[in-house]
Amino acid sequence: MPVGSVTRRSFIDSALRAGAGMSMLGGSAIAALADSSSLIVHSARPQDLETPVHLLTTWITPNDAFYIRSHFYTPAIDAQTWQLPVDGDVARPLALTLDAIRRMPSRDVPVTLECAGNGRGNYDPPVAGVQWRRGAVGNARWTGVPLADVLRKAGLEPSAKFIWIDGADTGLGRAPDFIRSVPIDKVLRGDVLLAYAMNGEPLPLAHGFPLRVIVPGWEGAYCVKWVNHITASDHDHPGPFVSASYRIPRRPVPPGSVVNAADTVPIRGLVVKSIITSPADGAALMPGQAATISGFAWSGEYAIRTVEVSIDGGRSWAFARLGDDHAPHAWRQFTLPWRPRDPGSRVLLSRATDVRGRRQPLAADWNPGGYLFNAVDSVRVNVGEELAASPSHHPSDPYAPIAAVTPQDEAAAELLKTRCTICHATDLIDAQRLDANGWQRELTKMTGWGAQLSPSERDLLIDYLIRR
Repeated sequence: MPVGSVTRRSFIDSALRAGAGMSMLGGSAIAALADSSSLIVHSARPQDLETPVHLLTTWITPNDAFYIRSHFYTPAIDAQTWQLPVDGDVARPLALTLDAIRRMPSRDVPVTLECAGNGRGNYDPPVAGVQWRRGAVGNARWTGVPLADVLRKAGLEPSAKFIWIDGADTGLGRAPDFIRSVPIDKVLRGDVLLAYAMNGEPLPLAHGFPLRVIVPGWEGAYCVKWVNHITASDHDHPGPFVSASYRIPRRPVPPGSVVNAADTVPIRGLVVKSIITSPADGAALMPGQAATISGFAWSGEYAIRTVEVSIDGGRSWAFARLGDDHAPHAWRQFTLPWRPRDPGSRVLLSRATDVRGRRQPLAADWNPGGYLFNAVDSVRVNVGEELAASPSHHPSDPYAPIAAVTPQDEAAAELLKTRCTICHATDLIDAQRLDANGWQRELTKMTGWGAQLSPSERDLLIDYLIRR
């Protein structure tokens, strides 16, 4: 079949092959989901799972409580035959086995990872993508080999300006390969790792076994999972996950704006941010009973200087105590003792300031990718009585039949089932809060990746999606 020619049959065949690849893993893929049963499922396939923030209680986040971000399906990996090619602008191209990498001098470093879209669900107007709230973040101890050492072993040429990192996960149809590109100066600092262990255990499958790149202080999409190819290049990678995604406007734009890629810049370091993890949103506290307001703060490549907490909705602020555990690219825990007195509803806020003087704003700058949300964190508690329960974040069964009440809805539901759920379950679709223009942009992207839709089918599907 010619390159770029995708029929419905070939598209379905790709999906079946992906499913077969999952089955080759035996129980591993199923275990990855089962072990993460406490996480919030935004997308069952591919896996996008968020940590409920009340589980973030320790400086090091346990593996089974760590958020999971995947662009495509979990690949089948045979560690016995796996090799890592290192090529491009190098004098001595390599093909390293996992054992060879493990035999190299290693480093063990705590690094906080955060998805660039963490908080996307808080933006208004709504933005397409996984509707993360607060928990697409975690801090783990990663063990691996500095990427700079591997490149020196390969004889890195002076012409190399970027390092392309490819993972074994692949999309269906014409979906582009997920390849990220890291500037050479960041890599040569020596702290970018090829990690093979997480919190003292072999890297879990869901987190990138056998090898994951860890780019300290930068947004999580740089930390490519299931790494299977490293290329040194004299230019940035031209693919859409570099040229179009994970970018923000050069300057603030009005909410709802459409921004050309030429007017954006790539996201690099994370922004200053904090979250309150205890008490939980909606918690009931007793008057006069001692409580502790606690959480975590981070700022990418920069250390946290202070965290302030407000118990009165921002009218006054008090400095929280920072925890003793700290590392250059890891979050800081903060605590503030509190003994609520008067009954009633209270809004607790936290705001962090880093060593460069950057402070969390009251409102985050809207951007069309829904990235880098870092407004002051807010938790509402009630002193004296329990607040009404919040709706569950857990979606309904993504494989449940789609209800249809009209012939048009039946036709649109069939389109959704046969054209959209080949790649992913409906839970991700159901979570979107898009208008007609937003769905037009999403369907344009999907048809570019191989989905087959006529103009009339697009109109029918968009009408159904905005009413769904």
